[in-house]
Amino acid sequence: MNDATHLRVSTPQGEAGELTQEQGQFLFAYGPASADAAVSLTMPVRKAQYARAALHPIFQMNLPEGFLLEELQNRLAKIIPLEPMLLLALSGGQSPIGRVAVQSNFVNPLAGEQGKGERLSEILAWDGTESLFAELVDKYIYRTGISGVQPKVLVPQAMAPQVMEPAHSKATVRTPDLIVKSGRQEYPGLAANEFLCMSIAKESGLVVPEFYLSNNKELFVMQRFDRTPDGIPIGFEDMAALAGFSARDKYKTSYTHVAKLVEAFASGPHVIPSLQALFDMVALTCVVGNGDAHLKNFGLLYTDPTRSDCRLAPTFDVVNTTAYIAEDVLALDLCGQKSFFAVRQGLLDFAKVCQVPDPRDRVQRLILTAELVIRREAEVAESIPHVVAAIQQCMDMLKEVFFD
Repeated sequence: MNDATHLRVSTPQGEAGELTQEQGQFLFAYGPASADAAVSLTMPVRKAQYARAALHPIFQMNLPEGFLLEELQNRLAKIIPLEPMLLLALSGGQSPIGRVAVQSNFVNPLAGEQGKGERLSEILAWDGTESLFAELVDKYIYRTGISGVQPKVLVPQAMAPQVMEPAHSKATVRTPDLIVKSGRQEYPGLAANEFLCMSIAKESGLVVPEFYLSNNKELFVMQRFDRTPDGIPIGFEDMAALAGFSARDKYKTSYTHVAKLVEAFASGPHVIPSLQALFDMVALTCVVGNGDAHLKNFGLLYTDPTRSDCRLAPTFDVVNTTAYIAEDVLALDLCGQKSFFAVRQGLLDFAKVCQVPDPRDRVQRLILTAELVIRREAEVAESIPHVVAAIQQCMDMLKEVFFD
């Protein structure tokens, strides 16, 4: 079995099984796997195969989209058809988001050696005289285990010499990864935009990954959060996968549905804290005018399906979109509302869904924090006045209700 229609699937807890494509169906069959090697919270270990007409949601989760997919098509489409199984073999073979990895003798040689990685300090100090992002994409395009339409690439971070394994050691050296994002011409200031919005999230007390903005404000860099401090993969499933949806359905359904998924899959002691954190994430979406907070931008994090540590994943991919699309709306339904102008009542209703007793205080705190961060990050804010004005407009609409 050496082609892309047969993929071996594994987790840090051991070999899981095999994914095949036969007669128009995608089939996943567990081998002699233990319960902790289950590939998804929705797919416990069992003898019967999991059969679907389309690729299973957990495997769809990391398929390249947008910019990365275009780049892969430019490089490979003339050589081989980019079918879902081939894309999965590429995206899930080296450094996939989450704990599920796939191997294929057909694809693995294509990726080749990736080198020792890049230094964070050098990425941040990029002066823009040459296209560093294009260089990174060219070098690491086959490390495509990350979804999303925004231009981004997963880059191994070079380790400092003092923490490298001794040369004689045979132990596997796990290097951390950086998610490096650029922008598009039609969305000026997108990196600075995300840095500002993520800074608001961090200052508000939401759990966020470590993140940085390059000195020239052209690149947003984020540490991945689906690894332990020593680099072991842990489980991450986005809400589209947990809902059984394909990536193209990421704008389907509602934030209430997301809350129900949290209730269904989060571990007992983590349910209420996760629901309340979800409320804060959605409220922040309204405060900063983020019209792209879809199902794939929320997820659950866990060690393995047998542990009792499943909880809401950190906040990520927060940007203002109304600066670019003046009439933009929420990505998902918020208790019957999608317009940013009308979300005020929707937030109060959503607070009940998330068992939040003090929604007014929480929204007030988010707005005050946003204003504080915009003042503190004056240099960044001054580089994107159109974004700051759009955020201020969203905050002003909320103030009419939450500061009465």
